[in-house]
Amino acid sequence: MGKQAEIAYYSVYYFTGILNIMEKFSNIAQLKDSGLKVTGPRLKILDLFEKHAEEHLSAEDVYRILLEEGVEIGVATIYRVLTQFEQAGILQRHHFETGKAVYELDKGDHHDHIVCVKCGEVTEFHNPEIEALQDKIAEENGYRIVDHALYMYGVCSDCQAKGKR
Repeated sequence: MGKQAEIAYYSVYYFTGILNIMEKFSNIAQLKDSGLKVTGPRLKILDLFEKHAEEHLSAEDVYRILLEEGVEIGVATIYRVLTQFEQAGILQRHHFETGKAVYELDKGDHHDHIVCVKCGEVTEFHNPEIEALQDKIAEENGYRIVDHALYMYGVCSDCQAKGKR
């Protein structure tokens, strides 16, 4: 490796280390801001959700992924932390057709979900027309929407192509 390549390599390595440290401080601050004590299991679980920010994870998924990473946290602790994170507004809980709870980071943006009934793939979307229609329906019935969740179920294009209709 040439001198410039070596400098570039170590610069990236150093910068990545700095980013990891900043992320850890961010996680600690997020827990403290939520009124939660900073513990090892909470930090590990929050870190896992940040690494899998585009996914919806069940408690069993969290347990499995942590075990694969060599981290042993009991299932009861995982359930307790997920509930605490939901109550603190760190995670959102959903119940798709499978019946089991899945969680995602609460990114502060509203979105809806369409779920494949064959493979379980979840696609997030936001449609202003649907949002406006929901507001209109609520208003026509004397309501003001304070919260809602829209889950649509169908068969994704991959499963359609495989003939899993």
